Amino acid sequence: MSELIEILTKDGSYSLRSLFFQENFHSLLGALEETKLKFTSTSNLQRFKGKSLNVLDICFGLGYNSASLLDELIKQKSYLNLYALEIDKKPLEYSLRNESFLKLWDPKVKTIFESMYRQDYFEDQFFKCSVLWGDAREKIKIIPSSIKFDLIYLDGFSPQKCPQVWTMEFLSKVSENLNSQGYLITYSSSAAVRKTLRNLGLEIFTIKPSIKNRIFWSQGTVAIPKFNNKKLKPNFNFEKLSLMEEEHLLTKASIPYRDQDLNSSKDDIIKRRLDEQFFSNLLSTNKWREKWGMTKLSVKSKI
Repeated sequence: MSELIEILTKDGSYSLRSLFFQENFHSLLGALEETKLKFTSTSNLQRFKGKSLNVLDICFGLGYNSASLLDELIKQKSYLNLYALEIDKKPLEYSLRNESFLKLWDPKVKTIFESMYRQDYFEDQFFKCSVLWGDAREKIKIIPSSIKFDLIYLDGFSPQKCPQVWTMEFLSKVSENLNSQGYLITYSSSAAVRKTLRNLGLEIFTIKPSIKNRIFWSQGTVAIPKFNNKKLKPNFNFEKLSLMEEEHLLTKASIPYRDQDLNSSKDDIIKRRLDEQFFSNLLSTNKWREKWGMTKLSVKSKI
């Protein structure tokens, strides 16, 4: 694991840093906290108490999102059909060796993860879990089109570091697999990602931060094909985009990443977008930052 470095985050949970991507798997504020606040809480899992749900975890990584999901579903006795997409087995190998990680969850999570690591599969009376190793752009084609997901977690490295899983074409394929009332949840507040999801016909929401300021104005994005407005209650931790966020989608930052044949390299995808931005008449993102009193540094990770 020479290209992966162990990181201890501020909430005491462990994560990794990829030297290849030059990016951490989680926020330094806390791997566990990020998982709970951005993914698990946002999923509103009580909707599925005693019921069955389909979940797609894209960029499974160390397994925090799926582990937290499984932990909650074990408590409420729900039934789960899980598909995980991941290109690298090393993060999961690390998790299975890390006692601090394993102690965070019900012991059954370890059993499930060990089976997924060794056999790519786990099944019992409650859970059916499959992991597809390889390029997510290829592996998503293997999932039967008849399966519609109630939850899709999209947790890859940031769009600038790994644009392959944030393109118009890949997100289009992903959204085809989303249940009409399903949630696509991601930590990303990227204007390109949000505008792409909206253009694909999904209603988008912002995940509310615990404290709003010019640096932490969102914890991510939720996209839903057909949202019932009557169900958007004040206690939900996501809400409609603010005026500032809406105006973000009118800037050059909102120009999508494109990968027509789902096989382009990172460099080609980024160059294609830079060329499109250069010739675009949309408002510059710097103008948007100036209007809303933000520096480039403060929003670096979000666009």
